[in-house]
Amino acid sequence: MNFNLPGPAAAWPPDLHARPDRLRDKFAATIAHVNTAVSSPPVDHYENFPVASWLCPPRLRPPIAAIYHFARTADDIADEGQATPAQRLADLDAYRCDLHALAQSRPHGGRWPRVFDPLAAMLRQFSLPVPLLDDLLDAFIQDVRKTRDNAGYADRIELLDYCRRSANPIGRLLLHLYGVQDEDALRQSDAICSALQLINFWQDLSRDIPRGRHYLSDAACAAHGVARADLAALQPNPRILGLIESEACFARELMLQGAPLVHRVGGRAGWELRLVVQGGLRILDKIETQGFDTLRHRPAICAWDAPLLLWRSLWM
Repeated sequence: MNFNLPGPAAAWPPDLHARPDRLRDKFAATIAHVNTAVSSPPVDHYENFPVASWLCPPRLRPPIAAIYHFARTADDIADEGQATPAQRLADLDAYRCDLHALAQSRPHGGRWPRVFDPLAAMLRQFSLPVPLLDDLLDAFIQDVRKTRDNAGYADRIELLDYCRRSANPIGRLLLHLYGVQDEDALRQSDAICSALQLINFWQDLSRDIPRGRHYLSDAACAAHGVARADLAALQPNPRILGLIESEACFARELMLQGAPLVHRVGGRAGWELRLVVQGGLRILDKIETQGFDTLRHRPAICAWDAPLLLWRSLWM
């Protein structure tokens, strides 16, 4: 997956990874390592959005860092190294057992103390909703199985269901910490997180397709006359470019549906969310600028994008 934290995990505060799956390329101007009283490990993966950055309210940096490292480590179990699918699934099952142990106020198994020691403290202090963390693990497990079986997604509905578990829980966890819980806000958060996850997918086609990750759905491919073999060649043609354009346009629409949420989250957290939204939209701008060819070129947020992102955030 492309874990995006807004995270499986595509998506939080693209590439919010959702990954649920992958978070890569950080906002160089905003991301910061987190040093907390609970000694959370440093944020050392690259993301397209800020994670526990200086904009985050200091009181919330420890729980956000704990959630991030829970998701990031699970994502690495699912995606990094040379383990077999069976080993990955077994490790994710053990990881889930440790989570459930904490939820029942029992000690964890001890394999991942740098994840579960801080998380235990944050679960107690902030009453984090464990079912949302469980959803993230469901998405990572699905990703392992889909890759193992060289399987894709039938249609957009199935893909969005994956985003519901890979990315949306991150946004809902953040809203829980911010004390924003009404249904309109939750729907807008889900739209932002799903959009970030989808943006991460369309940004990462040059990486994901060779790894056997197929996020362009069967229905969308059929509608544009694109076969999986066409995608595997990583050589764009008008049909493929039209397919990517269509999917990118949907991701933009979804992001804009959720964007009003920035006015519901106050203070520094609200400004961080504005940067998250504008970062996702900026990736879509770059995809469009390069003619929707992400089979050969992967767009990324760079340091010199920061002034534009700040300006657009100011005018939201």
